[in-house]
Amino acid sequence: MTTATTPALRTPPARTGPATAGSTAPAALPSLPSLTGLRWMAALLVFGLHVHNFGWFGGTGGRLVSWAFGSGATGVSFFFVLSGFVLTWSARPRDRALAFWRRRVARIYPVHLATLAISLVMAYTLTHQARPTVKQALANALLLHSWWRPWWQTLNPVSWSLACEAFFYAAFPLLILLLRRLGARGSAALGGLSVAAVLVLAWTDAHHWWTYSIYSFPAARLPEFVLGAVTARLVLLGRWRGPGLEASLALAVIGYFMVPQVTPGYSATVCTIAGFALLIPAAAVADLHGLPSLWRRRRMVRLGELSFAFYMVHLLVLRAATELVGKKPHFGALAGPAVTAAAFAVSLGLSWVLYEGVERPARRLLLRRRRPSAQPDPAPVRREAPAPARV
Repeated sequence: MTTATTPALRTPPARTGPATAGSTAPAALPSLPSLTGLRWMAALLVFGLHVHNFGWFGGTGGRLVSWAFGSGATGVSFFFVLSGFVLTWSARPRDRALAFWRRRVARIYPVHLATLAISLVMAYTLTHQARPTVKQALANALLLHSWWRPWWQTLNPVSWSLACEAFFYAAFPLLILLLRRLGARGSAALGGLSVAAVLVLAWTDAHHWWTYSIYSFPAARLPEFVLGAVTARLVLLGRWRGPGLEASLALAVIGYFMVPQVTPGYSATVCTIAGFALLIPAAAVADLHGLPSLWRRRRMVRLGELSFAFYMVHLLVLRAATELVGKKPHFGALAGPAVTAAAFAVSLGLSWVLYEGVERPARRLLLRRRRPSAQPDPAPVRREAPAPARV
C-alpha cells in the first residue's frame, strides 16, 4: 500500500541534476510503465462507451453498461492530460522543434493513415456508411477536421482527438520553453489557470454560448494538455505534492461517476480533470519510488502499448459489425456479452497487427538516422564533441 500522500521528491530525477564527470549529457530519465498501463484503461472506457452507444445491450444489461461506460468519453480527456505529462517528461534538452515534430508524426501518422484507408474502403463497400467529400477526406488526412464541427466525425470518427493532439504538438515547443523559464511556482500558477480555463469553457458551453459544442474543438482542449505538462514539470523539479496512487484513483473514479450529473459534452471534463491530474503524477511517482502499482504489471503495459492502435481501430470494427447485427439490436443477457467479446477480440487482434505491422516498423523507418559521410575532411578542422545518441 502506498502512503496517503505522494512521497516528496527531495532531489530532481535524472537529467535535471548535473551530468556525471566526463559525460557529455545528462542521464536519461527513468521510464514510467504505469502510465502505459493506464493508457489501456482509458482506451477500454472509450470502447465501452461505443458499445453502449451502438445499443448492443437491452434491459438490465443496457442499464449496467450505461452505468459503467456512459461516461467513457472522459477517457479522451485522460489521453490529453497524459499526453502533456509524457511529452514534458520525455522532452529532450536543446531539442529542435522540427526534430520533435518529426518524432510525433512518426508516432501517430502511420496508424492514422492505415485506419483512414480502412474507413475509406468501408465507406464505399458497406451499406449505411456515409461517403465523405474530397474536402472532408483531405481535412481528415491532414488532421484538420476537428476545427470544423460538421466534419469532426467523418471517416474514422475517433481521429478527431488526433486533430487536437496535432494542435498540442504544434504548441508544445513554446510550452516547454515557457515551463522551463517559469520554475515551480510559475508552473503551478499556470496549472491553476488551466483548471480555471476548463471551468470557464465548461460553463459557457453548458449555457450554449457557442454555435457548436466545443467538445471537439482543439483550442478548447488545450488546457487539459497544459495541465498534464505542468504536473510533469513539478515532478521533474521534485516539487510535486499530491495524494498517493490509491487516493488519486479513488478521486478519479468518483469524478467519473459524477459525469451524468452535468450537461453532456465538454462539461464532463469538470468532473474528471482533478482526478486525472492527480492520478497521472501519482502513478509516475509510484514508478520512481518502486511503490506497488497494478498498472505496472507486464500484461497491463503490453496492452498499453497496443492501446493507440486499439483506440484507432475499435470503432471501425463496431461499425462493420452493425452490418451483421443491425442497429441497436438490444441483445439479451447472453448474446450481448458474446457479441461484445467477439468485437473486442477482433479489435484487439487488429490492434496487434497495426502495432507490429504498421506502428513500430513505420516509426523505425521514419526515425532512421542517416549514415554520416565517409569522405575525409580536406583539412583538419576543430570540431565540437558529437551529440550523444538519444532514445
